[in-house]
Amino acid sequence: MLLWVSVLVLAPVSGQFAPAPKPVISLHPPWTIVFKGEAVTLTCHVSPFLAVENKKWYQWYLGREIIREIPGNTLQVRDSGEYRCQTQGSPLSDGVSLTFSSAKLILQAPPSVFEGDSVTLMCRAKVEKVDTARKTRTLYKDDNVLMDLGENSSFHIEHARLKDNGEYHCTESVTYCCSVSSNTIKIQVQELFPRPVLRANPSLATPGNPVILTCETQLSPQKSDVQLWFHFFRDGQSLGSGSKSFLKISIPSVMGSEDPPYYWCEAWASIPGVYKQSQKFQIPVQIPVSRPVLTLSTPGARAVEGDLLTLSCGAKTGSYPIVYQFLREEVVLGKMKATFGGTVTFHISLTAEHSGTYSCTAGNSLGVQRSQPVSLSVTVPVSRPVLTLSTPEARAVEGHRVTLHCQARRGSPRILYQFYHGDVPLGSSSATSAGGASFSVTLTAEHSGTYSCTADNGFGPQRSDTKSLFVTVPASCPVLTLRTPGIRAVVGDMVELRCEAQSGSPPILYRFYHKKVTLWSSSSPSGGGVSFNLSLTAEHSGNYACEADNGLGAQRSESLTLSVTVPASRPVLTLRTPGAQAFPGDVVELRCEAQSGSPPILYRFYHEDVTLGSSSAPSGGGVSFNLSLTTEHSGNYSCEANNGLGAQRSEAVPLSISGLTGSRSGPIASGVAGGLLGMVGLAVLAQLLYCRLPRRAGGRPTSDPSRSPSDSDPQEPTYYNVPGWMELQPVYSNVNPKGGDVVYSEVRMIQEGNRHAVASNSALRLLRTYLPSYGPATSQQRLCRPQGSSVIYSQVKVASLPASAAPRS
Repeated sequence: MLLWVSVLVLAPVSGQFAPAPKPVISLHPPWTIVFKGEAVTLTCHVSPFLAVENKKWYQWYLGREIIREIPGNTLQVRDSGEYRCQTQGSPLSDGVSLTFSSAKLILQAPPSVFEGDSVTLMCRAKVEKVDTARKTRTLYKDDNVLMDLGENSSFHIEHARLKDNGEYHCTESVTYCCSVSSNTIKIQVQELFPRPVLRANPSLATPGNPVILTCETQLSPQKSDVQLWFHFFRDGQSLGSGSKSFLKISIPSVMGSEDPPYYWCEAWASIPGVYKQSQKFQIPVQIPVSRPVLTLSTPGARAVEGDLLTLSCGAKTGSYPIVYQFLREEVVLGKMKATFGGTVTFHISLTAEHSGTYSCTAGNSLGVQRSQPVSLSVTVPVSRPVLTLSTPEARAVEGHRVTLHCQARRGSPRILYQFYHGDVPLGSSSATSAGGASFSVTLTAEHSGTYSCTADNGFGPQRSDTKSLFVTVPASCPVLTLRTPGIRAVVGDMVELRCEAQSGSPPILYRFYHKKVTLWSSSSPSGGGVSFNLSLTAEHSGNYACEADNGLGAQRSESLTLSVTVPASRPVLTLRTPGAQAFPGDVVELRCEAQSGSPPILYRFYHEDVTLGSSSAPSGGGVSFNLSLTTEHSGNYSCEANNGLGAQRSEAVPLSISGLTGSRSGPIASGVAGGLLGMVGLAVLAQLLYCRLPRRAGGRPTSDPSRSPSDSDPQEPTYYNVPGWMELQPVYSNVNPKGGDVVYSEVRMIQEGNRHAVASNSALRLLRTYLPSYGPATSQQRLCRPQGSSVIYSQVKVASLPASAAPRS
């Protein structure tokens, strides 16, 4: 029996459940070819994890057609073809082809062969009569003699391997007579399970911390009863083995530049000789950082004030990223992160104050290491110059003229001053005495940046501190963009309005406008644009614009038009009939209308859950649908409104179709009519008394003002849900008319509270009964009704009718 243990061999890593496995068909006897007249029993094996209710029936297919649907999982067949099976909740099984042969000699083999299987091939002759002739049989593989079977009929392969693949057939020879050849079968040995894959969790390990190794493979569903064993290795050494496909290990430490070890696993089947090995792989290991080395380099043999000092720090080993810090004494000069490579560098323009002791640190997630300290002494030939920038106003505006002045407080003349914008020289000047030198430039937007100057008296140039100059540029005309979640802007969507000026010095103040009303404003302190989110309503349709202002004049964008689409609201369904009651043959008008929603709106009408029809309103509003009533049209009606943003369904409206039923005609009706003829006089008298006298126990008079003559006029009725029938009690009256037609206009239910009022007037238990000679009841013929009553049947005609006549319903 199949155990379906394959789901335990490969546990889901992602946390998701695998799809339900396919059913597997087994054969008894286990041959795909038999003689005609013989039978083969098919068994459909499904996963035991399927719900019990999904195993109540089995469908059997021959080709693509369902041939049987039975509660059991076995089927006996005698016809050739490809068979499949399926149960509720499972996919369709793989096909099994059967051949019922009329040949004299057949070679039989199992439907599938897997690695390690014990396989038997049967060479069988059809027995038609008693034959004493000596017969010998020969088995062929790929048209070459494999074995002389003699008088035997079977050939056995103990453990199938890939070398057993091929085409087989057999022959039978009769001494001094003739030879017969069988059919050819193709043996294709299938993998019992694929090559395993070894995985590690976590994928990035730390020495000394645990790691879970998982050897992943999957048995074939047809061989799910085979037991697998797993063996784990590290650099050729066994880590452990067993029936579990996972193993918890500890990662060893890696020293220096030593490579991490290689891991792999093997999966062994309980069948001898069937095993497979995964590929070898290395688990990435986090390595602590080693002690870094700091080096200092200057342009010359001596460190001179103004020289550029380069500090280099590097650790030989350590897992990236590595964070480096440069320190003078205990003051941090700079911090850098290295994700690959060797050393990192940091630059300092030297002054006299830079003399001292330097060091660096290197650290990763496993710790920090500090370098050996290095001392530096700075020589000062000329002092570091000071650069000043002068502008006509508080802000440097494009077009203004700025003056750069460079002065060294000490140093031997003659001093050559050089001015720089960033690293680009602007000009130079020589000063023979103290006071420094100046340089002027007319500003453009490109002049924003850092400025510096150098002073050189022959001992090497000294560079000043950099000065930042920000040239204010008037804001350009901004660009407004609107972004919506979809192609259309829908009520409730969050629309993003973004305003951005392509040029202009920050900060820039942006304002957003809807038509001429300010929606929002925000400042961009670093330049660029700003965004504003707006939750849309129907009132947000219209034109939008924005302004950009950085204090040099506001600039307004071009207007953008936004049209907001409103989803259809829940529609209201109304039913209109020609009269106060609906009869078969009447035409009822169903009207569906959504009070709000952007056109076009598609309306659909439903009876219960069956679609009656649909219509589109291209300009909004509602639509109508006419329906000619039959007795089947009683029930609940509803409609849907959809303008592409989701369908909205109305509340259900019940409709009851009045009319006769065949069960009310016949002998019973004739008997009731006869009884009524005998009681007609008493009924009429009781009716008149009841209408003229006021009711007892607080009842109303006959002329109840709440029921005007228009109550029975044909009007468009309003259908609504009525109270539960459990609150109403019936009142019946047995009649025994001797003949004639009787029309039951109304049979009512009397509420519990009014039961005593009805009991006081038993003659009124039979309401609105008319003989044929008086004609049917009209709208003007109305009886007084007991309080709390409710109509159960209306206009039920009981008469002796011809067999061909049908009562109105």
